[in-house]
Amino acid sequence: MARGEGAEQYAATLLSVKPINTEIKAAKQTRHRSRLSVLSKLCYAIGGAPYQITGSALGFFLQIYLLDVAQLDPFYASIILFVGRAWDAVTDPTVGFLVSRSRWTSIGRMMPWILLSTPFAVLTYFMIWYVPPFEDGKVIWYLIFYCLFQSMQTCFHVPYSALTMFISSEQKERDSATAYRMMVEVLGSVLGTAIQGQIVGRTQDCPTELDAPDSRNSSINTSRVSLDETKQAYLIASGVICIIYILCAAILFLGVKEKKDTGQKKTEPLTFRQGLWVVMSHGPYVKLVIGFLFTSLAFMLLEGNFALFITYALGHRKDYQNILLVIMVSGTLTIPFWQWFLTRFGKKTAVYFGMTWAVPFMILIISIKSNLVISYLVSVAAGVSVAAAFLLPWSMLPDVVDDFKIKNPDIHGHEALFYSFYVFFIKFASGVSLGISTLSLEFAGYVTGDCSQPAAVSSTLKVLVSPVPVVLIAVGLLIIKTYPIDEERRQYNQKILQRMLDSEADSESETSALGSSV
Repeated sequence: MARGEGAEQYAATLLSVKPINTEIKAAKQTRHRSRLSVLSKLCYAIGGAPYQITGSALGFFLQIYLLDVAQLDPFYASIILFVGRAWDAVTDPTVGFLVSRSRWTSIGRMMPWILLSTPFAVLTYFMIWYVPPFEDGKVIWYLIFYCLFQSMQTCFHVPYSALTMFISSEQKERDSATAYRMMVEVLGSVLGTAIQGQIVGRTQDCPTELDAPDSRNSSINTSRVSLDETKQAYLIASGVICIIYILCAAILFLGVKEKKDTGQKKTEPLTFRQGLWVVMSHGPYVKLVIGFLFTSLAFMLLEGNFALFITYALGHRKDYQNILLVIMVSGTLTIPFWQWFLTRFGKKTAVYFGMTWAVPFMILIISIKSNLVISYLVSVAAGVSVAAAFLLPWSMLPDVVDDFKIKNPDIHGHEALFYSFYVFFIKFASGVSLGISTLSLEFAGYVTGDCSQPAAVSSTLKVLVSPVPVVLIAVGLLIIKTYPIDEERRQYNQKILQRMLDSEADSESETSALGSSV
């Protein structure tokens, strides 16, 4: 009788243990099968297009638009560009801080920010490209709508950037999704440059070189008509971009599922000051940000002044939009190459090769006499480096966040701060560079709305697109050389993180299984 009861008790124990083991095994299999589909990666990548489409249009064309279409004084244009970018920079850590304190909703923690900001971003972007029918308050008009758009764009882009950490727990999957994202973002830059350039480039309010010398007098009668056509072209281009913005946001929302960070204990919300200290006290992050600050500044100077450089220094007024388009197409086509390169040779090596590739061509374009064929060849080479500048920072930031998680295992949910502070420094530096470069044109004697500029303007533009960016790239690479996360450390961090995730998932599975058995 006692033996029978013992056998029954032993059998019951086996039956209770078997479901626990089965659930743990199923949890592990589910975790290993949680790979991102190609469709999910594409939908995630498409969400990054609005930022780049609007960014390329503003980066390449806003300066020349304010000077030659809105016809603002270069001094006021420099104020708008600087204050707008500086305000944009300040909003990034602010939004990052607010996002980090956001609660989880039925659609995620990042998605509500993206959805709510989209309609306001579209409206304010459209108003930037509208020339108001008054002169006295024109500067205030552009300043207000530029700052409002940057704020709304930040509410979209900071959560989107942090979303990288919530689409998958596997670094390989995040890197793959980042590559998809960079491909689409560069394609978005191509689209923004093409839409803005090709629509606006069809309008011409200046005589060409083939016109007779006295055509300048006859063009005075038609300049007003041509200027009105140019204004209309900018509005049409902005309308098309606004429609694409909305479509991309909808695809992101419908095609990407934000995954809740399960298995981690919630920590007390940090104050803004604490968040800043947490981020800026992590050495690898500081070195990475400062290094890319200089290299990004180099390419931003090139981007912001290249349209004016092509128009007034090289004299390719009718081809500037096509040259800009070639740069972005070249960058789009070489993104897969850089993804392969960083996987094969490491991310730091890819930075060295990618950033220095365009330097000889940047020197070449100001060293020889203006030639349209050479300009196109230089544009192709510049696009290769632009692709590296797009891909590498966003590919390396998750490595820094992972390194921080290992060193600070008790701090969770603050990924958005790393991305927002990175964007803050980049945008603030961009505002300073654009403000200074536009102010430099004022000192060089830039004449608003004129079809030709003094020789000093040409010389200033050459300095802004070649010597200054080359020096900035050199300084940035020297700083990145001290960046400590190489391939060996990155792979080590990934193994440690995987063990932490396995341990947390196993613990949670065992707890839930025991609870259900009881």
